[in-house]
Amino acid sequence: MSMPSDMPAFNRTVVENFRANGGEITMDGMLKGADVVLLTTVGRRSGRQHIVPLGYLIDGNDRIVLWASNMAAPEHPEWYRNLVANPQVMIERPTSAGIDLFTGTARTTTGAERERLFRMLEDRFPHMAAHQQQTEREIPLVAVERVSGLPD
Repeated sequence: MSMPSDMPAFNRTVVENFRANGGEITMDGMLKGADVVLLTTVGRRSGRQHIVPLGYLIDGNDRIVLWASNMAAPEHPEWYRNLVANPQVMIERPTSAGIDLFTGTARTTTGAERERLFRMLEDRFPHMAAHQQQTEREIPLVAVERVSGLPD
């Protein structure tokens, strides 16, 4: 899969490192060894593909959960706005057998489901509670359900 030409340099480096190492981040820096997926969305205005590396959780057997904290910024990240406009996304996730590539449908969780997932997120990444406290907006938690590319 090719990368968009307008991708920020840091993201490009992470994506290249992820793909070259079977989903493992080996480059020096804060992401080294981190659990990361690559999310591909379609731009809501441009119609072009956008790829972003993101931390994730697994909920249940195979549901991916992403959080749109945007480092506690007052606005949602672009990738989140794109998937709200077009919830059909692609995920590249590391597995013991290499990279699992699949399409999925994304949706923002609400109510009790969001509360449960946020507790799960806080347990795994305690700093996320601080992110939520630092912004007035509710940080969206996005569930991505697999549509195609089912594992054997």
